[in-house]
Amino acid sequence: MSDIFDCRDDAQLLPGMRQARQAIGRGALVVIPTDTVYGVAADAFSAAAVQRLLDAKGRTRESPPPVLVAGTTMVRALVADLPEPIERLIERFWPGGLTIVLPAQPSLTWDLGETRGTVAVRMPDHRIALELIEETGPLAVSSANLTGEAAAVDVLSAHQMLGDRIDVYLDSGPVATGVPSTILDATGLARRERGAARILRVGAVTADEIREVIGDLLDDPAAPPVDTDADDTGSA
Repeated sequence: MSDIFDCRDDAQLLPGMRQARQAIGRGALVVIPTDTVYGVAADAFSAAAVQRLLDAKGRTRESPPPVLVAGTTMVRALVADLPEPIERLIERFWPGGLTIVLPAQPSLTWDLGETRGTVAVRMPDHRIALELIEETGPLAVSSANLTGEAAAVDVLSAHQMLGDRIDVYLDSGPVATGVPSTILDATGLARRERGAARILRVGAVTADEIREVIGDLLDDPAAPPVDTDADDTGSA
């Protein structure tokens, strides 16, 4: 049976965070609030936990989850290269609603699914999410919903969809926006292949806002519009 903790109540916050840490540590799943939508979190370095996350949502390994981080130091340990234009985007939009796809550090022993050597990273702008990440390390996080359903913007919606597939639910009230993050593919910049970044999905950060920071390093073609079935709480 799942445990639900109202983190707005100080009497439930500490035990809720403790239970969440323990659940992540044993490879179980936790629903957490983020600044975009609620997300399902798992230990990014546990292949079994990541598979459990995908199974809970009804997704395949072709839809690997993004990884939420607590800052640039954590990102540098996960990616093979962090180009200067991306550092500028991070400085401008993190913590916040921009997920960035970069080549993964090849020495890492993890299995997020069929990533093709990349990892999608984001720093959420939410105190509870950040505190948990700081204590557990990077978390694989996907929006708290079943595939084909709208991403949950409150714990009740998440629980109705995911039920006992989740060990711990951390409730912080309705999320501020309910708009998932923008996903930016920056592998072209990192690998020096095309020398440009491209938007895979428009969300909380607009193309114009990104272009203000990196100029013509952003490809111009129109990106797919925001999708409320957002596998990105980084996708949260």
